Amino acid sequence: MDSLFLFIIEVIGTIAFAISGIRLAAAKEFDWFGAYTIGLVTAIGGGTLRDVLLDIPVFWMSTPLYLLVTALSFAIVVIFRRTLVRFNQTLFLFDAVGLALFVVIGIQKTLAVGYPMWVAIAMGMITGSFGGVLRDILINEEPLFFRKDIYATACIAGGILYWVCMLLGFTAVVQQSVCGFTVILLRFFALHYNWALPVLKYDHRTGEDI
Repeated sequence: MDSLFLFIIEVIGTIAFAISGIRLAAAKEFDWFGAYTIGLVTAIGGGTLRDVLLDIPVFWMSTPLYLLVTALSFAIVVIFRRTLVRFNQTLFLFDAVGLALFVVIGIQKTLAVGYPMWVAIAMGMITGSFGGVLRDILINEEPLFFRKDIYATACIAGGILYWVCMLLGFTAVVQQSVCGFTVILLRFFALHYNWALPVLKYDHRTGEDI
């Protein structure tokens, strides 16, 4: 049952991230192939790096499911493109959901191969955020990961609460749900209340940090 639950949220996360990438590519007026490629990279980029670092088979190379799911996401954007491209909130929604679900997947898969929790938290952050980094680079945008937005920090916070729930003896589903909702809520609160990390600045005229 737990493996089925993880599979379901991985597919949902793939759809959410693929839509966020394809929607952004559409706003940049990419052609169909380019938009599909951006969606695919967004969906599988983080998990690919995670699996390479963990030295396990790369998840999407054993089944064409993820390519097909990305194609489904592309069809959704084409059919509902006016709504999805018009409103920036849709990009944020799909990005937040994809981020949360992929953090959960990254943590769970890392723990399954025997790594400690601190590694799992790092892998959760990579799984959730690296696809978005690749997406932003490919469309010539400054990656969210490197901005002052609460993005990677939300992944880490979700991972820490996952760990807390584990130590308290909660079930795996509760651990995963708390982690995912934490990431989503932090992203929404950060947007609504303009939460941000301090920005490191450097004054080239005086040579001093400001």
